[in-house]
Amino acid sequence: MASESKAAAGVAPVHPLDPLSTAEIAAARAILMERKGLPETTRFAALQLDEPTKAEIAAWSPGRPIRRRAFAVTIDNATGAVHEALVDIGAASVVAFATRDTKAAPYGQPAVIIEEFFKAGDIVKADPGWRAAMKRRGLTDAEIALVQVDPFSAGYFGREAELGRRLVSAVSYWREHVNDNGYASPIEGVVALVDLVENRVVHLVDEEEIVPIPRKRRNYDRGSLPSPRTDLKPLNIVQPEGPSFTVEGWKVTWQNWSFRLGFTPREGLVIHQLGITDRGRLRPIMHRASVTEMVVPYADPTTNHFWKSAFDAGEYGLGKLANALELGCDCLGLIRYFDVPMADDAGNPIVMPNAICMHEEDYGLLWKHYELRTGVFEARRSRRLVISFFATVGNYDYGFYWYLYQDGTIQLEAKLTGIIQTAAVAPGKTYPWGGMVDEGLGGPTHQHFFNVRMHMALDGEGNTVTEHEFVPRPWGTDNPYGNVFDTTSRVLSNERDAAREADGKTGRYWKITNPNVTNSVGKPTGYKLVVQPSPLMLAQEGSTVAQRGGFATKHVWVTPFDPAEKYASGDYPNQHAGGDGLPAYVKQGRSIENADLVVWHSFGHTHVCKPEDFPVMPMEYAGFMLKPNGFFAENPAMDLPPEKNHASVQDGTGEGEGSCCCG
Repeated sequence: MASESKAAAGVAPVHPLDPLSTAEIAAARAILMERKGLPETTRFAALQLDEPTKAEIAAWSPGRPIRRRAFAVTIDNATGAVHEALVDIGAASVVAFATRDTKAAPYGQPAVIIEEFFKAGDIVKADPGWRAAMKRRGLTDAEIALVQVDPFSAGYFGREAELGRRLVSAVSYWREHVNDNGYASPIEGVVALVDLVENRVVHLVDEEEIVPIPRKRRNYDRGSLPSPRTDLKPLNIVQPEGPSFTVEGWKVTWQNWSFRLGFTPREGLVIHQLGITDRGRLRPIMHRASVTEMVVPYADPTTNHFWKSAFDAGEYGLGKLANALELGCDCLGLIRYFDVPMADDAGNPIVMPNAICMHEEDYGLLWKHYELRTGVFEARRSRRLVISFFATVGNYDYGFYWYLYQDGTIQLEAKLTGIIQTAAVAPGKTYPWGGMVDEGLGGPTHQHFFNVRMHMALDGEGNTVTEHEFVPRPWGTDNPYGNVFDTTSRVLSNERDAAREADGKTGRYWKITNPNVTNSVGKPTGYKLVVQPSPLMLAQEGSTVAQRGGFATKHVWVTPFDPAEKYASGDYPNQHAGGDGLPAYVKQGRSIENADLVVWHSFGHTHVCKPEDFPVMPMEYAGFMLKPNGFFAENPAMDLPPEKNHASVQDGTGEGEGSCCCG
């Protein structure tokens, strides 16, 4: 394997969209702490670039001064006070400073920080009631010391103990050794509600009926696994002449594509200013794209599970939990890594190594035709650029992969792996809320929903979304053979009417067009949103998870751009009572025709657990595509070179002529 040189996280910014450097993070923290006299008990749920608007970026040119501001969300872990701040780094001033009211409805807290994750476990283990619950289940003091305590976002259920507090709920797992996979041995019927400011358990559930703890060890470390296969031969991907992309700081160009990379604590990877050069002209497509939220509601109504509905972006932070990717394991081939500057819980700068991975992949044939009559044969292979990161949120691991193709296609794929949530099942009983994965061990049925936010700029300003369906034409004089079907089209003109569901029966799809730009056949230029008609949120309307995760009740939403509307679930989904985010945004009934648009797409996976999902589940996939539809005058990949892959050999001969790509 080979690795290209990395982008330096500490370099000075050269563009208004460059992430804050480590020096800027340190400066922003110092300015805020000093100017506002904040105590050392201050913790930072977020400290990131305050991104400039489209207009500000358009007015800027290289060489001119760059306005650099930082947005921060702070928590005083001694009092629970929450503040939002805007810091002008160049002027060394605090431009705005406001208190966030977390004590009154609809509540809402900043994301759980890493420090609190570990602190919660210590609080639970020191609680006499919890220790008594463990002893009731037969655990010795030595075993109690080895129990794994998982702090989990508490959700919202209107209970007196939770109102206005900063909380996590904690569940427990037995382990024989400290490195054991605790999820093989859940301790059922015990849930601790932990106040992270008062540093105590404020409510403990200890059910009278005791379910035996499953104690079969299901570890996945190398020493616990069977001998590895010996018949797997090396498969190497080599690029002896280097990659086809170029990198300048946070800017990337590849195969006519151009974009800038960003990274935030909540969203992780951000794609800025994505455009493609067509006949010598750079044509914008999206101004900004990111995954702003995901939610995982569980379908088990019992004590340990009914409240589980993690909002992994808004309640934890996908960016803060990004992995350091391993060369040759997470990413294969000739890799370009990007180290990402980030603020830790105290607001101090750190560097997250190898947080973003970028490389090229072969993707089979892109286009091909063999003409029997003339013998003309032409084929071109497809290559795609992969930009990815992985985040581990408790038991689950999520990969987010943006793919760019040579024909102008854009794809986002979420990859789901890690360890499922588990439930102990009494001997001789079945598990009614999901699937059995081992003896005495069930996996609750659940859903994973992601929401991607795409601030469009298709061929410039003024975009419109249209909805299309395939409809059979009735028999008649205009359909005498019954073979005709039509494609309907309607403009989504108001955001209230643009909260839409996919329909596989009619092939419903959406186009983002620019009515101000005409293509080669006299129509508006456009891109087609290709979605999967997967189930939406199956929790009942009115349930707390449906109220808090309302974005997952529709596949597609369209809103006019508003700088205050950044996240599908709202700014503070943690312990929020519900109703925020996209359902609230669209109630305004704003026009979305020929406007500065944001297209939001909810997609996901409904997971019924099975034995093959344990101890670590194989990868599941979910995602969507944006495909050019009237954007280009012809197939934009017609100019690809007819290259043979001379490293290919015929098995058994060792010959390396490869297969013919032209004739």
